[in-house]
Amino acid sequence: MKNIICKDHTVSSENFELVYDSDLEMYKTDPQPSEEKLPSYYQSADYISHTDAKESLIDKVYQMVRNYTISKKVKLIHSFNTSDQRLLDIGCGTGDFLKVAENKNWIVSGVEPNQQARDLAQKKISESGSIVSDLGDLLNTSNQFDVITMWHVLEHVPNLDAYIDSLKKLLKQDGVLVVAVPNFKSHDAKHYKQFWAAYDVPRHLWHFSQKSIKEIFQKYQMTLVQVLPMRFDSYYVSLLSEKYKTGKSHFVSALWNGFVSNWKAKRTNEYSSLIYIIKNS
Repeated sequence: MKNIICKDHTVSSENFELVYDSDLEMYKTDPQPSEEKLPSYYQSADYISHTDAKESLIDKVYQMVRNYTISKKVKLIHSFNTSDQRLLDIGCGTGDFLKVAENKNWIVSGVEPNQQARDLAQKKISESGSIVSDLGDLLNTSNQFDVITMWHVLEHVPNLDAYIDSLKKLLKQDGVLVVAVPNFKSHDAKHYKQFWAAYDVPRHLWHFSQKSIKEIFQKYQMTLVQVLPMRFDSYYVSLLSEKYKTGKSHFVSALWNGFVSNWKAKRTNEYSSLIYIIKNS
């Protein structure tokens, strides 16, 4: 596959290259911003995972879908039948998932580097639940978790290998890691090409396939046991992609392309985003 030139449509309007690794079947954003500069690429009112904004059409669609999918996420982690129900949500945003999980008797913790989002999240959960700014803050404690969730987070992590090593240390033996990431092998990615919103350079540093996820975690004796679809993502991503490509949202076209992507994925299992269930073996 060829390398791809993508534009940062959210903050800087800079161009970045997606460099393809044929062995792992994944892309790497190049150049990757330094860890000091990377936070500046998140400073945008449009980066709505850090807010509870409900102003624009896209904001409203995002919030409506998020509220629905949160209940599905909690149902998923319940299905693992863990003993202590200790949950860590990395990239917890404004804390809505943690709030619902805590109401279902989970003992919750979160990691969220954005202070505005972290403050909102902390207000939504009980005082016993802690939200820290960095995963490293938990490594110096005795905390271990039955379930760790990363809903569209792994693609943002600068040092991938070191981060996965930390995840393994924080996960109990036979604990479950849930990783949701965009899938560049989906139909909507192929349709929109360099305008595909889920490339989201340079905030997304890595762009995964099913093969890459399986092989990366195998190095840490962590086993991919199940792959699940995130069907709503194709619609939301198509809505943003239409805007990036044409300057307008084109709601009908976005819905159609999202539908076609899901329809094709029934055969290929290459949905716009995928949830990977990974066991610490």
